[in-house]
Amino acid sequence: MVVIFALLLAISFICMLFGISIFNQNPSPRTPNGSIYYLPLLGETLSFLKPHKSNSLGTFLQQHCSRYGSVFKSHLFGNPTIVSCDLELNVFVLQNEEKLFQSSYPKPVHDILGKLSMMLVSGELHKKLRSVAVSFINVSKSRPDFLDYVDKMSVSLIDSWKAKRQVFFFKEAKELTFYLMLKNLVSIEPEDPLAAKVLGDFLTFMEGFVSLPLYIPGTAYSKAINARRRISYTLQDIIKRRENMVTGTHVRGDFLDEVLSNVCLNYEEKVSVLLDLLLAGYETTSGLMALVVYFLAQAPSSLKKLQDEHRAVRKRKKNGEPLNWEDYKNMEFTSHVINEALRCGNLVKFVHRKALKDVKFKEYVIPEGWQVLPIFSATHLDPTLHQRPLEFNPWRWGDPATSRKVTPYGGGLRICPGAELGKLEIAFFLHHLVLNFRWKTREDDFPISCPYLEFKKGLLLDIEQIE
Repeated sequence: MVVIFALLLAISFICMLFGISIFNQNPSPRTPNGSIYYLPLLGETLSFLKPHKSNSLGTFLQQHCSRYGSVFKSHLFGNPTIVSCDLELNVFVLQNEEKLFQSSYPKPVHDILGKLSMMLVSGELHKKLRSVAVSFINVSKSRPDFLDYVDKMSVSLIDSWKAKRQVFFFKEAKELTFYLMLKNLVSIEPEDPLAAKVLGDFLTFMEGFVSLPLYIPGTAYSKAINARRRISYTLQDIIKRRENMVTGTHVRGDFLDEVLSNVCLNYEEKVSVLLDLLLAGYETTSGLMALVVYFLAQAPSSLKKLQDEHRAVRKRKKNGEPLNWEDYKNMEFTSHVINEALRCGNLVKFVHRKALKDVKFKEYVIPEGWQVLPIFSATHLDPTLHQRPLEFNPWRWGDPATSRKVTPYGGGLRICPGAELGKLEIAFFLHHLVLNFRWKTREDDFPISCPYLEFKKGLLLDIEQIE
């Protein structure tokens, strides 16, 4: 009897230690259905993060939604979690930032991005940093000198392909968008050795952004933290050099001028906001550009319509005249193509939020302190929201209702501030691409959610110049 009791006690202790719910019961009947069968810290995280095609839900979400419904509970990233594949709940969470929910990313993300990243901070600090970024972006996106530079860089890249038959496009897109942001933010040209150095650090940074958080020399995670430190030091040096210039000679009209003139920001905040914009402008814009090129290769009717629109734009221009803001605003179908690539390709799969109090939503209660993951990709590929959701169909964006069913830029207080800027850069590049080249992709080269976007073989394109 004593042996049996001791055995039961041991089993109970193991179950408690490993957080195993043998009967898979709700900790509260008010929370959504789901599984809390998990190991400490890891939970179901590895299954959730398993790479899959970005234009699919992936096995984890398919199985859990089929079993539990579009809203379910799990244990992810070390926390009890409500996973939402429901559009209405996703919008509710995003629109109630700072009221009912708050940004709450895992500690490893804080370690990599830094404690002052706009993605992580909340309240007045977030409002302050964001307002600086938004004010500059709103002015710069239509500034003639910036638009001329985007056009010039796009032409330069296209010209560099004329002697080639193949290009690894994802790499080319990353370089283009990075150099555009570096010029716009701190006035550094691509040929400056410092540009290549910072780009190399950013590539290292992104490789470790979503990796096992093992701070051991040689791991992707430790390399990412060290790369971020180097980027921060580089930006600090750039700021100091600009500050030490003779008054009146340093004005460039770039974001750094805006930052230096802002007395509300301390030194550390200035470095952080620069790093945030470099990262966002480089990573998200290059990923979206690659998705657009990938999907257009599979959609000849969309490509034909896009070419017609850009031929019409070019006919209105004098020979060699660069594109301008008015041209961009007239690229209606181009905008539809970019939006559809976002919906199909799911550049950002999900975001992290935490309930600040017990939150009642329909028949569910989200307990205070629980993590909430709004899954954007699930609603983008939901057949009840989109007709033939796996089909790349830019024409669906002619219906204004489509934009209310898609959340690629997030929402609420944290909606992406640079969305329009990124779309403009892509539109200008597409103008020169579709008028000068045909391209094909490889069947086994497709976008993967890791959960950050990657291409299996770097999006290798077979290219042919249009005569």
